[in-house]
Amino acid sequence: QVQVVESGGGLVQAGGSLRLSCAASGSIFSINTMGWYRQAPGKERELVASITSGGSTNDADSVKGRFTIFTISIENAKTTVCLQMNSLKPEDPAVYYCNARWSILRDSWGQGTQVTVSS
Repeated sequence: QVQVVESGGGLVQAGGSLRLSCAASGSIFSINTMGWYRQAPGKERELVASITSGGSTNDADSVKGRFTIFTISIENAKTTVCLQMNSLKPEDPAVYYCNARWSILRDSWGQGTQVTVSS
């Protein structure tokens, strides 16, 4: 089993920055990919960025050059993946969810964290 817990998020002015963190615990060495998704009101959940266990990343076109996903630690049966969000825009507000895909197509989701951008 893999559990994920998000932190970060909040209110920021347009053009500002936020960092989201996702701590995964449990069977972390079975994790293939970790990613950040977001869901705005009335919209479907969409992939923002992901990173594989080998360090390969994938970013949505809408965030390329502004958001960066990276792993900051793997220790004590826990791994932390962060999403650095710069140059936030009015279209970025959403609930951001962390996802861990592990074993064979098994997913663990966090509870979500709200990101709000003021103009």
